[in-house]
Amino acid sequence: MPKKKVDVLLIALSSPIRVGIYENTKLIKSIESDKRSSDILAPIFKDIMQEYDIKALYYANGPGSFMAIKVAYIFLKSLSVLKKIPLYARDAFYFNENQPIKAIGKLCFVKIASEIKTQKLETVPELKFTLPHKLDYSEFSTDTAPLYMIGAV
Repeated sequence: MPKKKVDVLLIALSSPIRVGIYENTKLIKSIESDKRSSDILAPIFKDIMQEYDIKALYYANGPGSFMAIKVAYIFLKSLSVLKKIPLYARDAFYFNENQPIKAIGKLCFVKIASEIKTQKLETVPELKFTLPHKLDYSEFSTDTAPLYMIGAV
């Protein structure tokens, strides 16, 4: 029996890590883990690849945790090259209803129009990223480089 052809979306900017499996643009399965992305991505994707045929990879490329962004990008880019699977990206604001994202201290990343900036906020909102129920391919880009936005501290 042939494997189902699916698209896979990864949001690894904060805990929990969220992975969505999409068939014909519809979310058919979601996976969450509180483990570090460097420890859990390989086992998650091994299981996915045993059950499904991945057509394309999608991910939230930042802003967010520098290390999480690096790990996700390197992992997905390697998988993309080795398995010849296209990789697409979208900024994190798409997955959190355009809410501020913690940067460092009281600094948060905010998106105004199409520009991402840092802004000092007295109260930093809780990060909550969600997988869309339907994958809109037009919202993603082939420019998959991570969005670090500020230099390392």
